[in-house]
Amino acid sequence: MRSPWFSKPLAVFGRRPPISSLLLCVVCVLGLIAILGSTSLSVFDPVTPTRVPDIYSNYRRLKEQAAVDYLELRTLSSEAGRQRELGLCGRELENYVPCYNVSANLLSGLKDGEEFDRHCEMSRPREQCLVRPPKDYKIPLRWPAGKDVIWSGNVKITKDQFLSSGSMTKRLMLLEENQFAFHSEDGLIFDGVKDYSHQVAEMIGLGGDSEFVQAGVRTVLDIGCGFGSFGAHLVSLKLMSVCIAAYEATGSQVQMALERGLPAMIGNFISRQLPYPSLSFDMIHCAQCGIVWNKKDGMFLVEVDRVLKPGGYFVLTSPASNPHGSSLSSKKRSMLTPIEEFTEKICWNLIAQQDETFIWQKTVDVHCYKTRKHGAIPVCNDGHDSSSYYQPLVSCISGTTSNRWIPIQNRSSGVLLEDYFEDSQVWRSALRNYWSLLSPIIFSDHPKRPGDEDPTPPFNMVRNVMDMNAQYGGLNAAMLEEKKLVWVMNVVPVRAPNTLPLILDRGFAGVLHDWCEPFPTYPRTYDLLHANGLLTHLNSERCGMMDLFLEMDRILRPEGWVIFSDKLGAIGMAQALAMQMHWEARVIDLDNGSDQRLLVCQKPFVKK
Repeated sequence: MRSPWFSKPLAVFGRRPPISSLLLCVVCVLGLIAILGSTSLSVFDPVTPTRVPDIYSNYRRLKEQAAVDYLELRTLSSEAGRQRELGLCGRELENYVPCYNVSANLLSGLKDGEEFDRHCEMSRPREQCLVRPPKDYKIPLRWPAGKDVIWSGNVKITKDQFLSSGSMTKRLMLLEENQFAFHSEDGLIFDGVKDYSHQVAEMIGLGGDSEFVQAGVRTVLDIGCGFGSFGAHLVSLKLMSVCIAAYEATGSQVQMALERGLPAMIGNFISRQLPYPSLSFDMIHCAQCGIVWNKKDGMFLVEVDRVLKPGGYFVLTSPASNPHGSSLSSKKRSMLTPIEEFTEKICWNLIAQQDETFIWQKTVDVHCYKTRKHGAIPVCNDGHDSSSYYQPLVSCISGTTSNRWIPIQNRSSGVLLEDYFEDSQVWRSALRNYWSLLSPIIFSDHPKRPGDEDPTPPFNMVRNVMDMNAQYGGLNAAMLEEKKLVWVMNVVPVRAPNTLPLILDRGFAGVLHDWCEPFPTYPRTYDLLHANGLLTHLNSERCGMMDLFLEMDRILRPEGWVIFSDKLGAIGMAQALAMQMHWEARVIDLDNGSDQRLLVCQKPFVKK
């Protein structure tokens, strides 16, 4: 049977068309081929590095649009394009975290703890499939209830693991068969987190933990955060507390904290620096975090010193187990003596000790390091702080030549508001546009569920946001000004201008990251991903866009959102890739005469 497309020429020319008609047809076809050939050469010519006058900007834009239209039409119309829609990964990859393959690391010869570290260079190319949610996965509860109650099927931890955990910040309580519950701010504090926080505040000379901010403590790095209760309490005090903990195949502290909607990421003290610049945090906290601090000749403490601001605090709560009645003080003394001796070499002062908790304060005197003589730790050379993205640990003092060497007690926040006034204006307007776009889409796609009250954004669906190209943290600042109850992970790409120190100095959470590599987090941990100019920035990088979109899909929870803001050509490419991810994608013209477009996407909740 002939195709309808084939039968139409027969109907026009008949069974025996005249020779003249055939010749005319051949001439037309040859002419059409010549025209298309010349057009394709002009459309797909590579962009030369020479400067092009502004008069050609519209022409370049038309060429770019023609290329995008062609590629999109080819993808939509071809059978091959339809076949490239990606399928789901196997159940064994439900909690897949790339770059952390202990077995492969051991086979490659890594040892002494390095097999547990991040090694993206050891990872095999990942299969092009979408990480599926667990069978019993449910959409997280809205804040603030979701901070205290999570679905047990959303995390890879059993009830036995939860109950047997020795974490100081754990509440031993299960509400129902399918939920884990933690303490509430207005309820009884069964696990002593509030008393512990108050004790730390008193030990550094404050009347209570409500005075942390006035004392210069705005940002806290919580190492080995347990199930995140201490961090949750600090967040309630308007502090930015970020949890880092080592990768765990089951019972992960980071996954548990993120599922509660709290800031967290995978990170450890093994062989590499943390992906933060020098002088990043006001307080670093370790409560039974399992790190032997005097190991490797004190290099772990040197790393703490690197990311701790002048005048900042290191809070260490040592193990309190004493089952055989031995002298706890002598046991602590044997453990702490090497630490105390080493902290003197890096100009820390032990300012308080109470029960199992010890607090050191970092010097505010930059000249202190030069006065240390016996076994002093040397100061790093100039330029050492230029990159801190998973570099090997060092045994020298960083940050002493930085213009950010400002004691936390002397910091003024008024200057920051003036410095970022113009940037804040732009992002305040952008946020209003985002929210006005998302709100009706959320309500149309998610009708009121039975038994639910009518929600008001941001309580509806968004608890956290990852700004994948954060620049100065303007979106984060706009969220705070508009009193959106969300926190933002501000990511600065490693090959972009390093604005992360400015972001951290504003009291925001942030991290350096190479988007050619997977992000150190568990699947389904962010509600909204925001990428402003990221695709254009990555256009010349070595990584493929497919790998980036697969990673975005991995870390985005089901029914989560993605907002791209980029040039027309990049948005066209992103729309085609979003279709392969099975995302719903809507292009929005800003109607301002520019070639900027928005692409708003939503990840579906696949139940298979």
